[in-house]
Amino acid sequence: MSENSCFYGSHVPQPITPAKAAAHFATITRHRLIVRKLCFECGLYRQGMLHDLSKYSPEEFLVGARYFSGSESPNNEERRVRGYSSSWLHHKGRNKHHYEYWLDYSVRMIPGGYRPVRMPGCYVAEMFCDRVAASKIYRGEKYRDSDPLRYYLGSTTARFLHPDTAALLEKLLRMLAEKGEETTCGYIRTHMHKHTLEQELHSCGLFCNG
Repeated sequence: MSENSCFYGSHVPQPITPAKAAAHFATITRHRLIVRKLCFECGLYRQGMLHDLSKYSPEEFLVGARYFSGSESPNNEERRVRGYSSSWLHHKGRNKHHYEYWLDYSVRMIPGGYRPVRMPGCYVAEMFCDRVAASKIYRGEKYRDSDPLRYYLGSTTARFLHPDTAALLEKLLRMLAEKGEETTCGYIRTHMHKHTLEQELHSCGLFCNG
């Protein structure tokens, strides 16, 4: 059986070139630097240092280099080729700022059979930083503080989130759109230490236990 016979997609995989590998490395490193800056502004120092390190692993980096385009995530092109993204499956199981990490089977009879677990607030804050950084990378000079909220509202993300997680993420994205980055990061940093968001959003505070 040939390798291509295992693909579910219709596109042909592209070869890895030094130019694409270098461009992918530069892109993910720039993304990490932006997230780290935002996390530091929010008081999330450890998360800022560790964010997305799995992207440099062979399982993720080689896929990213092969399907790099510069206009969207390489995972999307891998999905077109293979019908799924092996890089994404590896990534989401190792990075707690992705809501997909917090989806579990349910023993109750619910549609789809999955139950979203409420994310610890510090990972919601990191997810916020991640989304802002991604918008800055792909929008470039056209980026506006309203872009992350617009993208979120235009997606199906909320349906997969615990209600408390969705409420907190949307609150932060709306604050960014209306009041800007400095105010929003300052709000996260202040409330993370005072734990007042836990009272505001049904025990969903901006801190992690352990």
